[in-house]
Amino acid sequence: MAVFDKIVIANRGEIALRILRACQAMGIKTVAVHSTVDRNLKHVALADESVCIGPAAGADSYLNIPAIIAATEVTDAVAIHPGYGFLAENADFAERVEQSGFVFIGPRAETIRLMGDKVSAIRAMKKAGVPCVPGSDGPLPDDIQENTSIARAIGYPVIVKAAAGGGGRGMRVVHTEAHLANALQLTRQEAASAFGDDTLYMERFLENPRHIEIQVLADQHGNAIALGERDCSSQRRHQKVIEEAPAPGISPKQREKIGAACVSACKRIGYRGAGTFEFLYDDGEFYFIEMNTRLQVEHPVTELITGVDLVREQILVAAGERLSYRQDDIRIRGHAIECRINAEHPETFMPSPGLIEAFHAPGGPGIRIDSHVYDGYRVPPNYDSLIAKIIAHGENRDIAIARMRVALDELVLDGIRTNVPMHQWLLRDPGFIRGGFNIHYLEKRLAERKPK
Repeated sequence: MAVFDKIVIANRGEIALRILRACQAMGIKTVAVHSTVDRNLKHVALADESVCIGPAAGADSYLNIPAIIAATEVTDAVAIHPGYGFLAENADFAERVEQSGFVFIGPRAETIRLMGDKVSAIRAMKKAGVPCVPGSDGPLPDDIQENTSIARAIGYPVIVKAAAGGGGRGMRVVHTEAHLANALQLTRQEAASAFGDDTLYMERFLENPRHIEIQVLADQHGNAIALGERDCSSQRRHQKVIEEAPAPGISPKQREKIGAACVSACKRIGYRGAGTFEFLYDDGEFYFIEMNTRLQVEHPVTELITGVDLVREQILVAAGERLSYRQDDIRIRGHAIECRINAEHPETFMPSPGLIEAFHAPGGPGIRIDSHVYDGYRVPPNYDSLIAKIIAHGENRDIAIARMRVALDELVLDGIRTNVPMHQWLLRDPGFIRGGFNIHYLEKRLAERKPK
């Protein structure tokens, strides 16, 4: 018997298809909500029912809370899965879903609020014993003298961040005291404009860290587990490009220690569902930066090295079930790498929407493709440019890299430009092959490759 009779998938693209497939495997009926431009998406065709919730603009469709609630009501669905992006970390949406008598497949609204505000999240993590970057220990006042004293105590360089920020926006690095006042003013203005909240905080700026995150699962019965770490240091403009698991150079002892701290934090804040603790890793130490209270784009690498279906567990936990696994059940098997394939120019990174004239997905041992595209699909210009994820798994990192190279060379995506050439180059780059590089490595190498 299915835990839910019917679930609304409140998203689009590859993640909507991923959720649909998990529901199908569990015997759960699905409702695909979509915008007018997305009526030809693969998951819309495969769902048991579909409802158009608005025009192409995300604000009028995938961010339209009343329309999504109404679609849930008219189809007699009982739960909503938000995927990632759009409303996935919107506490007001989670609250509205529950108040309307439906189940939100994710954390409680109060948990999303707690971890969505960077200041309150850091305070909660410090209480739970999770290591954090030295910082202001709270929101910054309007007094420049006080802020100057805080920066001196932290030690330059510092980074000023918007408490409600995310996605690389609302932050500025300050190297000297002379630039602090201007940086604070500009960041506060940007935060107010972009997030409707000008609250700022300050941290020490780690100049050459790696970006490492810990995947967790927790249920409402007080159980929580950590599923190892992912290295997300391959970044361009704060956006992840390639993710891998486990992270090169992290020892089993380090993994166990930081995983235990994250599990303890989950229990302390009453976390429910799938989540990710994001850290900067520098000189052998982990420093918490934020928690993503949702499924991550890079969740497949964790699934491949642990054998755990994270979406299935999300659904079971939301239905009130206990976790299917204990911490002792989690074993790291081999290595996995994910390449994000975007519809964008491989050198200028400008979006490249349009008609896909030919699509051939690679295959072979250890290759997984998460994609919603097909021959004749038209990539719209209205949304994120992610069109596919290629994930390669092998007995070790060298094998995973070798399999990914073959997969990238085999992939056919004609009619639009993609960032596949960049991935092909990066997978053969000596620094990438060595592993353990910092978050600035990719941008530095891209700058070196530009024609003079």
